[in-house]
Amino acid sequence: MATVKFMGNPITTVGELPIAGVEAPSFTLAAADLSDIKLHDFKGKRVVLNIFPSVDTDVCAASVRRFNKEVNDMPNTVVLCVSMDLPFAGARFCAAEGLENVKVASGFRSDFGKKYGVEIAEGPLRGLYTRALVVLDEEGKVIGTSICEEVTEEPDYDFAKKLLA
Repeated sequence: MATVKFMGNPITTVGELPIAGVEAPSFTLAAADLSDIKLHDFKGKRVVLNIFPSVDTDVCAASVRRFNKEVNDMPNTVVLCVSMDLPFAGARFCAAEGLENVKVASGFRSDFGKKYGVEIAEGPLRGLYTRALVVLDEEGKVIGTSICEEVTEEPDYDFAKKLLA
């Protein structure tokens, strides 16, 4: 369990982020068309899991926009933006913003949050995901993770870029 803050108040998560060097836990998330998105779909590509509470908040939306730009400088890399939003919300947001370089995925019918240690266990955001990055290599191994100490702050974009340089 990790302890982070939401608006300065401590909250905990269920489980732990995977550690560098381990095989990433398998997952099945939902795409905008309700089809399954699985970790093995990205075999041979580097993956940035941009995990956050909801694309309908300013900070989460900013992270999706920023990674949409940044992914152009990260060859052979997919940025998968993961939240508990229904799949339609992510698709609507990307369409309205003209974002085509990131993929959005929903954990609404998945145990992703528990497997990756990002499900918030208490407080007003209980059941949503905390803000974190998990970076995977082409073989699906974790090469680094970063969790935001304060849920209302943007992720460390440079952290992901340095790992993928």
